[in-house]
Amino acid sequence: MSLELELLTPICCSTSAPPLAREDATHVATGFKALADPARVQLIHLVSSAEGAEACVCDLTAALGLSQGTVSHHLKVLIDAGLLERERRGTWAWYRLVPEALTALAATLAVPAEQELVAARS
Repeated sequence: MSLELELLTPICCSTSAPPLAREDATHVATGFKALADPARVQLIHLVSSAEGAEACVCDLTAALGLSQGTVSHHLKVLIDAGLLERERRGTWAWYRLVPEALTALAATLAVPAEQELVAARS
């Protein structure tokens, strides 16, 4: 007596998304680590909501109520993570968002149907 068994494809474990390459995952993780501090999230929000989507360090320091050195440290972490860019104008530094970096972070969290929407926005 022989039994024939049909192999089934597991449904619960399948995904339509391709795996994220290790190098890409490392880059994205750096961005999330940079946003793991409330002051840095506040800085991203302040820059993104500023006129022209850029802000002077003098305005950022006053808005957060932190020392200039602390704000500069947080801004450097955001720059090193690729989330902000800095431009020196005279004696002041101006900061602006790097939209592609924020889109990449958002895309890793989006559910598959929303990923197409996120990509269309960028």
